[in-house]
Amino acid sequence: MILDILFLDGYGSYVWPAFIFTLTSCYVLYLQIKKEYKKQEKIFFTELNHKKFIKIKSKKAEALSENLIY
Repeated sequence: MILDILFLDGYGSYVWPAFIFTLTSCYVLYLQIKKEYKKQEKIFFTELNHKKFIKIKSKKAEALSENLIY
């Protein structure tokens, strides 16, 4: 019974290599994207630390109450 599943009525020799190729391709693509993501994340955080931020004080309660439209 297990051999019937593996052979797939004679098409197993075509299906399983295609399945393995697809999974390996997806895994390699995942590894490349993960590597590029880490690289871009490192660049982003180094640039973020070099910039200065200014805090802006605002009166949120007044701004919200004045801008209501019915």
